[in-house]
Amino acid sequence: MCAAGASARFGGDKKKPFVELGGRSAFLRSIEAFSTRNDVNQIILCISPEDDEIVRLKWGPTLGFYSVKLCHGGKERFETVANALEKINPDAELIAVHDSVRCCITEEWIDKVFEKAAETGAAILACPVNGTLKRTKDGTIEQTIDRTNLWEAQTPQVFEASLLRKAYTNLKNLDAATVTDDAMLVEALGHPVSIVEADFTNLKITRKSDVPIAEAILDSRPKPKPQGPSGPYIEAQW
Repeated sequence: MCAAGASARFGGDKKKPFVELGGRSAFLRSIEAFSTRNDVNQIILCISPEDDEIVRLKWGPTLGFYSVKLCHGGKERFETVANALEKINPDAELIAVHDSVRCCITEEWIDKVFEKAAETGAAILACPVNGTLKRTKDGTIEQTIDRTNLWEAQTPQVFEASLLRKAYTNLKNLDAATVTDDAMLVEALGHPVSIVEADFTNLKITRKSDVPIAEAILDSRPKPKPQGPSGPYIEAQW
Protein backbone atom coordinates (compact mmCIF):
# COMPACT_ATOMS: atom_id res chain seq x y z
CA MET A 1 0.00 0.00 0.00
CA CYS A 2 1.61 3.24 -1.20
CA ALA A 3 1.80 6.13 1.30
CA ALA A 4 5.28 7.46 0.64
CA GLY A 5 4.48 10.41 -1.62
CA ALA A 6 5.38 13.98 -0.79
CA SER A 7 1.73 15.19 -1.02
CA ALA A 8 2.98 18.28 -2.85
CA ARG A 9 -0.39 19.01 -4.47
CA PHE A 10 -2.22 18.49 -1.18
CA GLY A 11 -0.38 21.18 0.75
CA GLY A 12 -0.65 22.02 4.43
CA ASP A 13 1.18 20.53 7.38
CA LYS A 14 -0.39 17.08 7.18
CA LYS A 15 0.24 14.62 4.35
CA LYS A 16 -2.81 13.26 2.59
CA PRO A 17 -2.54 9.63 3.86
CA PHE A 18 -2.84 10.98 7.39
CA VAL A 19 -5.81 13.27 6.83
CA GLU A 20 -8.88 12.19 8.78
CA LEU A 21 -12.22 11.30 7.25
CA GLY A 22 -14.94 10.78 9.80
CA GLY A 23 -12.35 10.50 12.55
CA ARG A 24 -10.12 7.89 10.90
CA SER A 25 -7.04 8.44 8.79
CA ALA A 26 -7.35 7.79 5.08
CA PHE A 27 -4.60 5.18 5.01
CA LEU A 28 -6.17 3.24 7.89
CA ARG A 29 -9.49 3.14 6.05
CA SER A 30 -7.68 1.68 3.06
CA ILE A 31 -5.90 -0.91 5.20
CA GLU A 32 -9.17 -1.94 6.83
CA ALA A 33 -10.68 -2.67 3.41
CA PHE A 34 -8.11 -5.45 2.95
CA SER A 35 -7.29 -6.56 6.49
CA THR A 36 -10.42 -8.66 7.07
CA ARG A 37 -10.23 -10.58 3.80
CA ASN A 38 -9.37 -14.27 3.92
CA ASP A 39 -7.55 -14.01 0.58
CA VAL A 40 -5.12 -11.35 1.84
CA ASN A 41 -2.28 -12.82 3.89
CA GLN A 42 0.07 -9.84 4.03
CA ILE A 43 -0.23 -6.05 4.02
CA ILE A 44 2.80 -3.84 3.52
CA LEU A 45 2.49 -0.10 4.13
CA CYS A 46 5.11 1.96 2.32
CA ILE A 47 5.85 5.30 3.97
CA SER A 48 8.42 8.03 3.63
CA PRO A 49 11.42 7.58 5.95
CA GLU A 50 10.66 11.00 7.44
CA ASP A 51 7.23 9.74 8.55
CA ASP A 52 8.53 6.60 10.24
CA GLU A 53 8.57 8.00 13.78
CA ILE A 54 5.11 9.57 13.71
CA VAL A 55 3.55 6.49 12.12
CA ARG A 56 5.05 4.15 14.69
CA LEU A 57 4.17 6.41 17.62
CA LYS A 58 0.63 7.32 16.58
CA TRP A 59 -0.55 4.23 14.71
CA GLY A 60 1.92 1.51 15.71
CA PRO A 61 -0.47 -0.48 17.92
CA THR A 62 -3.24 -0.34 15.30
CA LEU A 63 -0.89 -1.43 12.54
CA GLY A 64 0.31 -4.23 14.78
CA PHE A 65 -3.27 -5.37 15.31
CA TYR A 66 -3.73 -5.57 11.53
CA SER A 67 -0.31 -7.30 11.16
CA VAL A 68 0.88 -4.56 8.82
CA LYS A 69 4.56 -4.45 7.89
CA LEU A 70 6.19 -1.08 7.34
CA CYS A 71 8.44 -0.36 4.40
CA HIS A 72 10.28 2.81 3.41
CA GLY A 73 9.37 4.17 0.00
CA GLY A 74 11.46 6.07 -2.51
CA LYS A 75 11.15 9.41 -4.25
CA GLU A 76 9.20 7.85 -7.12
CA ARG A 77 6.28 5.44 -6.98
CA PHE A 78 8.13 2.67 -8.80
CA GLU A 79 10.95 2.87 -6.23
CA THR A 80 8.40 2.48 -3.45
CA VAL A 81 6.80 -0.60 -4.99
CA ALA A 82 10.22 -2.09 -5.76
CA ASN A 83 11.14 -1.78 -2.07
CA ALA A 84 7.90 -3.47 -1.05
CA LEU A 85 8.47 -6.35 -3.47
CA GLU A 86 11.53 -7.30 -1.44
CA LYS A 87 9.36 -7.81 1.65
CA ILE A 88 6.54 -9.82 0.07
CA ASN A 89 6.18 -13.43 1.15
CA PRO A 90 7.72 -15.73 -1.48
CA ASP A 91 4.58 -17.89 -1.58
CA ALA A 92 2.31 -14.98 -2.60
CA GLU A 93 0.36 -15.81 -5.77
CA LEU A 94 -1.05 -12.36 -6.46
CA ILE A 95 0.25 -8.91 -5.53
CA ALA A 96 -2.14 -5.97 -5.22
CA VAL A 97 -0.76 -2.43 -5.37
CA HIS A 98 -3.12 0.14 -3.84
CA ASP A 99 -3.01 3.87 -3.19
CA SER A 100 -3.40 4.48 0.53
CA VAL A 101 -5.50 7.56 -0.19
CA ARG A 102 -7.97 5.68 -2.38
CA CYS A 103 -9.95 4.93 0.76
CA CYS A 104 -13.42 4.75 -0.78
CA ILE A 105 -12.66 1.33 -2.27
CA THR A 106 -15.42 -1.25 -1.80
CA GLU A 107 -15.37 -4.96 -1.06
CA GLU A 108 -17.20 -5.65 -4.32
CA TRP A 109 -14.55 -3.91 -6.44
CA ILE A 110 -11.76 -5.75 -4.63
CA ASP A 111 -13.56 -9.05 -5.21
CA LYS A 112 -13.91 -8.38 -8.93
CA VAL A 113 -10.35 -7.21 -9.60
CA PHE A 114 -8.88 -10.09 -7.58
CA GLU A 115 -11.01 -12.56 -9.52
CA LYS A 116 -10.01 -11.08 -12.88
CA ALA A 117 -6.31 -11.02 -12.00
CA ALA A 118 -6.45 -14.66 -10.93
CA GLU A 119 -7.99 -15.44 -14.33
CA THR A 120 -5.78 -13.33 -16.60
CA GLY A 121 -2.62 -12.59 -14.58
CA ALA A 122 -3.09 -8.82 -14.58
CA ALA A 123 -6.10 -6.62 -13.85
CA ILE A 124 -6.76 -3.08 -12.66
CA LEU A 125 -9.77 -1.10 -11.59
CA ALA A 126 -10.58 1.75 -13.95
CA CYS A 127 -13.33 4.24 -14.68
CA PRO A 128 -14.56 5.30 -18.12
CA VAL A 129 -13.60 8.87 -18.98
CA ASN A 130 -16.81 10.91 -19.15
CA GLY A 131 -15.60 14.48 -19.44
CA THR A 132 -14.46 16.32 -22.54
CA LEU A 133 -10.67 16.24 -22.78
CA LYS A 134 -8.54 19.10 -24.14
CA ARG A 135 -4.85 19.11 -24.98
CA THR A 136 -3.42 22.57 -24.32
CA LYS A 137 -0.27 24.58 -24.87
CA ASP A 138 0.54 27.87 -23.16
CA GLY A 139 -2.96 28.11 -21.75
CA THR A 140 -4.86 27.59 -25.00
CA ILE A 141 -6.54 24.55 -26.51
CA GLU A 142 -4.61 22.71 -29.19
CA GLN A 143 -6.87 19.70 -29.61
CA THR A 144 -10.02 18.05 -28.30
CA ILE A 145 -9.29 14.41 -27.48
CA ASP A 146 -11.67 11.67 -28.54
CA ARG A 147 -12.64 9.96 -25.26
CA THR A 148 -13.87 6.78 -26.94
CA ASN A 149 -12.25 3.79 -25.23
CA LEU A 150 -10.43 6.04 -22.75
CA TRP A 151 -10.32 4.92 -19.12
CA GLU A 152 -8.90 6.49 -15.96
CA ALA A 153 -6.69 3.95 -14.21
CA GLN A 154 -7.36 3.33 -10.52
CA THR A 155 -6.17 0.92 -7.85
CA PRO A 156 -5.93 -1.76 -6.69
CA GLN A 157 -3.85 -3.03 -9.56
CA VAL A 158 -3.38 -6.78 -9.17
CA PHE A 159 -0.83 -9.05 -10.83
CA GLU A 160 0.58 -12.53 -10.65
CA ALA A 161 3.55 -12.20 -8.33
CA SER A 162 6.09 -13.58 -10.85
CA LEU A 163 4.74 -11.28 -13.56
CA LEU A 164 5.08 -8.12 -11.46
CA ARG A 165 8.58 -9.07 -10.38
CA LYS A 166 9.53 -9.66 -14.01
CA ALA A 167 8.06 -6.28 -14.92
CA TYR A 168 10.21 -4.55 -12.30
CA THR A 169 13.31 -6.40 -13.48
CA ASN A 170 12.59 -4.99 -16.94
CA LEU A 171 12.37 -1.42 -15.58
CA LYS A 172 16.06 -0.87 -16.37
CA ASN A 173 15.16 -1.07 -20.07
CA LEU A 174 12.52 1.67 -19.83
CA ASP A 175 12.44 5.41 -19.28
CA ALA A 176 11.57 5.38 -15.59
CA ALA A 177 10.48 9.03 -15.69
CA THR A 178 7.48 8.07 -17.82
CA VAL A 179 6.23 5.33 -15.51
CA THR A 180 3.09 6.42 -13.63
CA ASP A 181 1.59 3.10 -12.55
CA ASP A 182 2.43 -0.59 -12.32
CA ALA A 183 0.20 -1.55 -15.22
CA MET A 184 2.57 0.35 -17.53
CA LEU A 185 5.43 -1.92 -16.54
CA VAL A 186 3.39 -5.04 -17.21
CA GLU A 187 2.17 -3.59 -20.52
CA ALA A 188 5.83 -3.07 -21.51
CA LEU A 189 6.33 -6.84 -21.28
CA GLY A 190 3.57 -7.34 -23.83
CA HIS A 191 1.26 -8.95 -21.27
CA PRO A 192 -2.37 -7.81 -21.57
CA VAL A 193 -3.83 -6.01 -18.56
CA SER A 194 -7.56 -6.46 -18.02
CA ILE A 195 -9.90 -3.64 -17.05
CA VAL A 196 -12.43 -4.08 -14.26
CA GLU A 197 -14.93 -1.24 -14.28
CA ALA A 198 -15.37 0.88 -11.18
CA ASP A 199 -16.65 4.45 -11.03
CA PHE A 200 -15.59 7.91 -9.93
CA THR A 201 -16.41 7.18 -6.28
CA ASN A 202 -13.22 5.13 -6.07
CA LEU A 203 -11.65 8.52 -5.47
CA LYS A 204 -7.97 9.18 -4.94
CA ILE A 205 -7.45 12.06 -2.52
CA THR A 206 -5.03 14.43 -4.23
CA ARG A 207 -6.04 17.92 -3.13
CA LYS A 208 -7.71 19.28 -0.03
CA SER A 209 -10.92 19.77 -2.01
CA ASP A 210 -11.11 15.97 -2.42
CA VAL A 211 -11.48 15.41 1.33
CA PRO A 212 -15.12 16.54 1.74
CA ILE A 213 -16.00 14.63 -1.44
CA ALA A 214 -14.47 11.45 -0.02
CA GLU A 215 -16.32 12.01 3.26
CA ALA A 216 -19.60 12.42 1.39
CA ILE A 217 -18.95 9.21 -0.55
CA LEU A 218 -18.24 7.28 2.64
CA ASP A 219 -21.30 8.75 4.36
CA SER A 220 -23.49 7.70 1.44
CA ARG A 221 -22.45 4.05 1.67
CA PRO A 222 -24.64 1.59 3.61
CA LYS A 223 -23.49 1.18 7.20
CA PRO A 224 -22.75 -2.31 8.51
CA LYS A 225 -25.58 -3.75 10.54
CA PRO A 226 -24.71 -4.15 14.23
CA GLN A 227 -24.34 -7.67 15.57
CA GLY A 228 -26.39 -8.87 18.55
CA PRO A 229 -29.35 -7.22 20.30
CA SER A 230 -29.96 -3.53 19.74
CA GLY A 231 -29.96 -1.19 22.71
CA PRO A 232 -31.78 2.13 23.14
CA TYR A 233 -28.68 4.09 22.10
CA ILE A 234 -27.75 2.04 19.04
CA GLU A 235 -28.18 5.04 16.68
CA ALA A 236 -25.50 6.91 18.60
CA GLN A 237 -22.88 4.55 17.12
CA TRP A 238 -23.46 6.03 13.71
